[in-house]
Amino acid sequence: MQKSQSLVAVVATALLMLTAAPVLAHFGGLIPSSAIVTQDDPKTVAIEVKFIHPLEQHFMEMVKPKQFAVMHAEQKTDLLAILKEAKGNGPDQAEKFTFWTADFPIKRPGDYTFFVEPTPYWEPAEDLYIVHYTKVCVNALGLEEGWDQPVGLETEIIPMTRPYGLWTNNLFTGQVLLKGKPVPYAEVEIEYLNAGVVVPPADPYVPQVVKADANGVFSYAMPRAGWWGFSALSEADWTIDHEGQKKNVEIGAVYWVHTRDMK
Repeated sequence: MQKSQSLVAVVATALLMLTAAPVLAHFGGLIPSSAIVTQDDPKTVAIEVKFIHPLEQHFMEMVKPKQFAVMHAEQKTDLLAILKEAKGNGPDQAEKFTFWTADFPIKRPGDYTFFVEPTPYWEPAEDLYIVHYTKVCVNALGLEEGWDQPVGLETEIIPMTRPYGLWTNNLFTGQVLLKGKPVPYAEVEIEYLNAGVVVPPADPYVPQVVKADANGVFSYAMPRAGWWGFSALSEADWTIDHEGQKKNVEIGAVYWVHTRDMK
């Protein structure tokens, strides 16, 4: 009887540990080689399109996106044809996973907002599909125009801080939209795109979390130089069939910004 009770206790403890384990935050990744292109810079921007846990540098398999495009001067250009398949892995992964790259030539001044709609990703641990609509803005050749314009995604973050030319510790402010309308009190997760130099001391540091106000507006001061991702999650009002069953879909509005140390 005593052995049986001990076994039950061990199993209960193991189940508690499993349920208490943190769920790592997924982020759509859209990382250009530079957030600003000057007259003296190369005029081709290299872009990586990934599905990752940014701080842990853990990759997920990513099939070719449904949509990859850029908005410039209020015009959208389809870039899906220039995507190229690539392989990579994080420090804790032996297996290489698929991501995508593109080289985009800058021909005119202005703000270029790149955006991606991925193919839905099945996450068995959460019993749902994930679709992260992801954006990043690259400024070119000195003309600062267009960075605050929506691109018409189902959900997206509209920057209220100019999303380039940011120093470390600058405050980034954005507004979360769902079907073009603000999302009151949206929860926004923030992660740093790590390169193996930052070791979080506890799980609550991964990710950072802020709440938006009644108008879907949030702010966060970025404490380190590099790329920062902002992700606001919602539940879609549509489902996807998976093995004969309708499954819920997590849709995310993701935005990336870059900071530099002031020297």
